[in-house]
Amino acid sequence: MELQKPLLSFQVITDTHIRADASHVYNLNLTRALEDIAANGRGSAGIMHIGDITDHGFPEEYAEWKRIWKSASGALPPLYLTMGNHDVGFGEWEEELGRYFKETGTASAYHDHWIDGYHFIFMGTEEGMEIFCSLSDEQLKWLDAKLQEDASPDRPVFLFLHQPLKDTVAGSLEEQRWYGVVQDTELKAILARHPQAILFTGHTHWELEAPRSYFDGEKRLPAMFNAASIAYLWTDEDEAKAGSQGYYVDVYPDHVQVRGRDFTSGKWIDAAQFKVSYPKES
Repeated sequence: MELQKPLLSFQVITDTHIRADASHVYNLNLTRALEDIAANGRGSAGIMHIGDITDHGFPEEYAEWKRIWKSASGALPPLYLTMGNHDVGFGEWEEELGRYFKETGTASAYHDHWIDGYHFIFMGTEEGMEIFCSLSDEQLKWLDAKLQEDASPDRPVFLFLHQPLKDTVAGSLEEQRWYGVVQDTELKAILARHPQAILFTGHTHWELEAPRSYFDGEKRLPAMFNAASIAYLWTDEDEAKAGSQGYYVDVYPDHVQVRGRDFTSGKWIDAAQFKVSYPKES
């Protein structure tokens, strides 16, 4: 248990899959998760959502998303978003993307923010694809440049992308089929030059108890985390499972503590308590 006060704290959630039906279990799970964060995340710098806000990208689903957010009891920290395939991948691309921007207030497929001296970078697809995401050369160059801004091996940079890279976190192994970046090789090459980064991804829904929820980079890539799902979970047995999970993240002078939270039970997940130490060396 940490005795010192963190320099920065935030939460990571993903795959809320909000439906138009207010009584749907996915919607109730989000309400419960937000209440947990309001109660236990005092002083949080933000909630980082990694995509699949809605289940189909329908206007009525966004309306329900907004209702849940506004009705959450307690004060919530700022919300930062990136898009998932369910938000923009199942209809006409321009229409779906435009609706996503309008309904979420997000201005671009990719964006960055400095929060309390730490860099937060959000990536997103630039093509409407059913499962995968596609990152333009422009976005990849932007990412490489952003990762160099005031970079230091002793200060983490936090990255967020809906789809994980192949053969990294839980659910992304080739046989599991839920990796999903068209430019997998190019993105890995950029990340390999920036070991101080920490990448959080969603998409797989893999439960945080899975052995590979934390990928340590194997001395060739930065640390990466599978962030499970608010709506429902998936297992190494390739089966769906009821549940709702996410992360609480605390930043300290020499490490980052990532703690898995079970929002259904309101308890910490013992198998999902991780520590990433700094400084990092290239």
